[in-house]
Amino acid sequence: MVDRNLKTTARWLRANVELRTLVSLALAICAVWAFAELADEVIEGTTRNLDRDVLLMLREPGSLDDPLGPAWVEEVMRDLTALGGVAVLTLTLVAVAGFFMLRKRLGSTAYLFAAVGGGLLISTVAKELFDRPRPDLVTHGSYVHTASFPSGHSMMAAVVYLTLGVLISRVLPQRRQKSYVLAIAVLVTVLVGISRVYLGVHWPTDVLAGWLAGLAWAFICVLGARALARRGHVEAEADEAGESSEPVASARR
Repeated sequence: MVDRNLKTTARWLRANVELRTLVSLALAICAVWAFAELADEVIEGTTRNLDRDVLLMLREPGSLDDPLGPAWVEEVMRDLTALGGVAVLTLTLVAVAGFFMLRKRLGSTAYLFAAVGGGLLISTVAKELFDRPRPDLVTHGSYVHTASFPSGHSMMAAVVYLTLGVLISRVLPQRRQKSYVLAIAVLVTVLVGISRVYLGVHWPTDVLAGWLAGLAWAFICVLGARALARRGHVEAEADEAGESSEPVASARR
């Protein structure tokens, strides 16, 4: 009985586009609010001890130059942190843009570049605004040259991978396919953030702020994609039957 009610509710939620829009908007607002609260705590210095303790916890006892674990772990973390770097993100963006181009979805391609470009602008402005110094307790395991708060790698990983995950999942008809793509996007985003703290180039709150800002922007991009889909400017979301689940203006194809 409970399972049947849950399935009925789930089908109703999927069919109710406006409710999903409200949920996305609420989540975006919550992420922005959490980012603002965290930024306020960082400015006041109340997170200093937590940041310090977590950073030191990831170092070998008595050796601030040596990250915790064997040498291969540090190498793996460098590989993971590269997933949030400019080169890898650009290649990923171009590859997915090519996917939409092959599907002849020029609107989705343009929206993709606009969404990522907007996230990059927000990250750059935020770094200049807060201008937080990088951690000076430990040796950096990766080259850095910008301010620390929020973590650009963490934020841009969230912006790029989550936005790409959402846009790709929209065109996939099966829920398990959608869930798989979104799960991979979340996993990569989390691993990039963890690697930044492990390598000593960011305070933990820098990474958390990057995740929150990127998550907020990704939800905003979801709202934008749904609004544009209703007007036929981007590809509509596919449902379980492989058909569009959103009304599209008939005048635009």
